[in-house]
Amino acid sequence: MVDYRIELIQVPVADLNRSREFYGTTLGWPVDFDVEVDETTHFIQVTPPGSAASIAFGRGISDMNPGTLHALQVVVDSADEVLADLTARGVAARGVEELAWGRFVYFEDPDGNTWVAQELPKRD
Repeated sequence: MVDYRIELIQVPVADLNRSREFYGTTLGWPVDFDVEVDETTHFIQVTPPGSAASIAFGRGISDMNPGTLHALQVVVDSADEVLADLTARGVAARGVEELAWGRFVYFEDPDGNTWVAQELPKRD
């Protein structure tokens, strides 16, 4: 069997500076790359702390419309800590929603791309 590792997810955004500010400064996710290749291509990559996968956004790297990605989910140790952290950073987050398959916190970036942070249920 061949290994398939998800290591980069493209997020469609409208304003690169606003998105870099949100992901890099507001969320505090390290900016790995910020490269303007030419007049039509600009690539920014950030990696959430503890993640093996990074997210990328930019100009000329995706055909998706800004704000249309509603499938981003991360797993966290504590939904309560995530909600407190996001709120302290000024991010409008909602939760903690308790479901049989975990505890969830929801937030979105300035373009409306949505994120879900899931605390997995305790297993025996």
